[in-house]
Amino acid sequence: MMNLLEINDALTEIRQQEESLQWPVFNEALAWELGCTLQRAAELNQAAVHIEIEAFGRTLFVCAMPGSAPSNADWARRKRNVTQLLQRSSLAIGLGLKRDETDLQLKMGLPDRDYAAAGGSFPLRIAGSGCIGSITVSGMPEFDDHAMIVNVLETWQENGWEKPTLVME
Repeated sequence: MMNLLEINDALTEIRQQEESLQWPVFNEALAWELGCTLQRAAELNQAAVHIEIEAFGRTLFVCAMPGSAPSNADWARRKRNVTQLLQRSSLAIGLGLKRDETDLQLKMGLPDRDYAAAGGSFPLRIAGSGCIGSITVSGMPEFDDHAMIVNVLETWQENGWEKPTLVME
C-alpha cells in the first residue's frame, strides 16, 4: 500500500507524463501504427492484455492478446470511460481518490459498473488542442498497464513521433 508521500510523488510524475507525451498531430493511420507498437510491446513482454485506442469519438484500434479474457475488455472499457470523462490518466484519478479516501461513486455518483479508477488508460492529446481520446491497456497490474503505454509513447516521442522499431532488450 502506498503512503501519502508516495501517492503525491506518483501523481506529480503522471502529471509530467501527461504534459510531455502529446502528439504534434494524430490521425487514423498513426492510431493503427501506435496500436501495432503496443501489440508488439505486449508480445515482447508476453503480456496477456487487451489494447484499445479511441480518438475522435471512434475506436481506431483494438487487440486482444493471447491469454487475455473478456474481463480485460470490460476493465478497458471502464478505465477508458474514466479517462474520456476526466481527460486524465485513470491511474492519476485512482491515486487521487485513494489519497482523498473516496471513490468515483461517492465523489461523482459514477457507477462502478461503468467506471474504473484503475491504472491503464492514458489521455491521447494533441499539443495545443487538448484531449482527443485515450489509449488503454488492461490485463496486468495497474501500474504495469500504465507503464506499458507510457514506455511506448516515450519511444515514439524519442523517435520524433514516427513509428519506432521495438526489439528484445
